[in-house]
Amino acid sequence: MKSFEEIYREKKMTAEQALELIQDNDYMFSAQAAGEPEAILEKLQYLKTTGVKNTVLNTCLPLKYYEAFKDPEMKGVMAHNGWFFNAGLRDAQTRKLVSDVPQSSTSILRKTLDRIAYENRRPVVLTTVSPMDQHGYMSLSVSAIYERDLINKGALAIVEVNPNFPRTFGDTQVHISEVAAVVESDRPIFKSKLAPYTETDAAIGRYIASLIEDGSTIQLGIGNIPNAVATELKSKHHLGIHTEMFTETMVDLIECGAVDNSQKGLLNGYSVCSFTMGSQRLYDYIDNNPSVLFKSCTFTNDPYTIGKNNKFVSVNATLEVDLTGQCASETVGHTQWSGTGGQSETVQGAQMSPGGKSIIAMHSTYTTKDESGKEVLHSKIVPFLQEGSVVTTSRNDTDYVVTEYGIAWLRGLNVSRRVEALINIAHPDFREELRRQAEINRIW
Repeated sequence: MKSFEEIYREKKMTAEQALELIQDNDYMFSAQAAGEPEAILEKLQYLKTTGVKNTVLNTCLPLKYYEAFKDPEMKGVMAHNGWFFNAGLRDAQTRKLVSDVPQSSTSILRKTLDRIAYENRRPVVLTTVSPMDQHGYMSLSVSAIYERDLINKGALAIVEVNPNFPRTFGDTQVHISEVAAVVESDRPIFKSKLAPYTETDAAIGRYIASLIEDGSTIQLGIGNIPNAVATELKSKHHLGIHTEMFTETMVDLIECGAVDNSQKGLLNGYSVCSFTMGSQRLYDYIDNNPSVLFKSCTFTNDPYTIGKNNKFVSVNATLEVDLTGQCASETVGHTQWSGTGGQSETVQGAQMSPGGKSIIAMHSTYTTKDESGKEVLHSKIVPFLQEGSVVTTSRNDTDYVVTEYGIAWLRGLNVSRRVEALINIAHPDFREELRRQAEINRIW
């Protein structure tokens, strides 16, 4: 019987050799964000030399704008589907080199696999793992969004083994026997620092923190507003974590004692997440830490799973809200800006939770520049969403909306009262016009 080390050596190959395993019509899934296998993705253009045709690459929040993403010669070789856009994919979209896949995180994998089966494609997962242990197991490290689910469904697994990636627990364990190819790399893991937040962010953070009771289970995202919220939560007690993304601010809340995961009601004692990215301090904290469980988003983001947590509070951002409560969180007009992510499901799940609350947070305004270069102020609370905008959270599900001017609680309100509640938290310069537009357009 071969040892795990012998099996590993037999499967070890270069990125180019691993890509030679890709066949016509294969559907490749790249791991999300910091979990993406950079050493493999940088070589994707090699597919042009193998003669392979009609493959698909599916990405979700890629951190680099790889050459294959912007190479028009990849057409016919590899189509590109995106579940969550970034600046690079927004550029690629203008070149017709990527297309968004409308999705909700707990169902999109099942729906995509249904489509793959219908089109007779083979699923392939490309991901980064931590080094193999003495039992033959590697860890999916910083992302368990859908990677383990794909392997469970029989996807061909091509992994980048990197010693700079932390070993994590949960739905992250992958045995060498489940892997088709091993590509070794020593590249640095992606790192980011917390950006200083503004007084506007701080004001929003204070309003949100006022809604979060002791004993709540929290879901926070990335960005200045969640960072501000976390700062304000340091005085709370017995908080729990059940979130899609585990952030450095959550480490702060654990270390200061605000989070002890003792009153969650589901997986007490554990911080539950699906992925992470951030600083080296964050990666050091999760490395070999069994108290942080990385679970597939089909679990973490399932509204029914979320509803089993006590006093679950979701905090999500949006780009624009209309006067009835519709939230456009992923598009700017006709431009795909990001993706749905877990927003629609955490919004619903929070309101299934005993004592739960769903919070949509945003600055009240944004600025653009006119032809002369002068800054123009715009309201994010509008009578109607921009033409082409996609509704991420329906008005049926919107609960709390928070800006630097206050809190609008829409739960159970008719349209007329919603209009007034949202106007009251809009920037003062726009309130009169919003009322006028509401009257003209009979938004009541």
